[in-house]
Amino acid sequence: MKWRDCYRANSEKTNGSIPADRSTYQRDFDRIIFSSPFRRLQNKTQVFPLPGTDFVHNRLTHSLEVASVGRSIGTIVGKQIAREKFEPEEDGFHFYDTQLSNVVASACLAHDVGNPAFGHSGEDAISNYFTSFKDEPIEGTPLSQYFGESEWEDLTSFEGNANAFRILTQAFKGKAEYGMGLSAACLVSILKYPCESVGRNKAFKHTKKYGFFQSEKDLFVKLANELNLVQESESPLVYKRHPFVYLVEAADDICYNIIDMEDAHRKGILSNGVVANAFLQVIKEIDLPQDDFLKIKSKFENIGDANESIAYLRSKCINTLVNACAEIFLKNEQKIIEASYDSSLLGDLKADAQSLVEIEKLSLEKIYRYPKVLEIEVAGFNVMSGLLEMYVPAVLKEFKDASDKTLVRLIPSQFDPSEKESAYLKTMCVLDHISSMTDAYAVEHYRKLRGIEI
Repeated sequence: MKWRDCYRANSEKTNGSIPADRSTYQRDFDRIIFSSPFRRLQNKTQVFPLPGTDFVHNRLTHSLEVASVGRSIGTIVGKQIAREKFEPEEDGFHFYDTQLSNVVASACLAHDVGNPAFGHSGEDAISNYFTSFKDEPIEGTPLSQYFGESEWEDLTSFEGNANAFRILTQAFKGKAEYGMGLSAACLVSILKYPCESVGRNKAFKHTKKYGFFQSEKDLFVKLANELNLVQESESPLVYKRHPFVYLVEAADDICYNIIDMEDAHRKGILSNGVVANAFLQVIKEIDLPQDDFLKIKSKFENIGDANESIAYLRSKCINTLVNACAEIFLKNEQKIIEASYDSSLLGDLKADAQSLVEIEKLSLEKIYRYPKVLEIEVAGFNVMSGLLEMYVPAVLKEFKDASDKTLVRLIPSQFDPSEKESAYLKTMCVLDHISSMTDAYAVEHYRKLRGIEI
């Protein structure tokens, strides 16, 4: 690849002209933030599910913060690339100097729209349903026999990243024929795993998971060709990452590593001392001049409010990590543009910053395994599993009884499976319906269908 090949302003289709003072990439941001899938993130789990009155993050606030961090990293990197790789009169100079930050911010904003209710527990529930019921007969045919090998792999390893690509590009019934009409640069920037499900290989960063379902495979290939992605394998289909992916990934990694700690402090899971010490170690360890560190520590100690003092250190941590990740990207820019960089920016930083490793360890032991978090994960798993047990057989049956017909009618018209030809596409309609549910709605819908609440 070359830096001038990394972006294209056109989307699949546009509605008329775009004002000169509003770029394609700014329009991407606006379309995402006003969309229903993005709005639904306000009631989808980040770490602490259904927090009630607790002032902690959900998927929507997380995505907004990731977009803010991504914009900062994109600005630093973009301005440097503009000056090193282009002359001021070239289009590439203008793009990297002023627009890369918008591309990264938009992709960050959209990166979680494919997550189902209850986060990773919801993903696991969807995958587990198909694995557990593979031999369950539906009108005499085992469930697994309704699908091809690649289709079955999609279903038994349901992936929120691939679902995000589907939501952003799919022409759902009654909706715009070109999905959200986002730019190619924005779409390719969320593809952390540019391979199909049968091409997964956990030995490498870019194939640890997968980035598109079989239903969007042709669209992905078109996008890959348009932006000259490096193809690694044709069968299974595997590509190398686009350079902008590393910036989006870094913004996400920074936010969940740092902000989950702040949330744990607000909920009383971690003490002020533990969180403050962890944040101060990060700031101190990552190449900050001693005088600057002492000023930060002094100001922290003079803030009387516990939450405000941690928020101050959180902001300094994020600023430190933004600059460090931008520096690592620019240091490795030749490997990144050649598609030979097989790491992550924060991952490289952790190799020299033990404080980040300690935060990761602390988060795993004290936050992600906190009893209330585990309890709601189990409950969410059972809710999602129960909905699939009802909906999937109902849409696959050729001869539906009255109960099946009623259930299918509950699927929103935009996800209507009746006009789909294959069992796979009908099932994808069910997954569109269930994965779009918020945590609260999934629980409510499950209780009503089970007769627990009428």
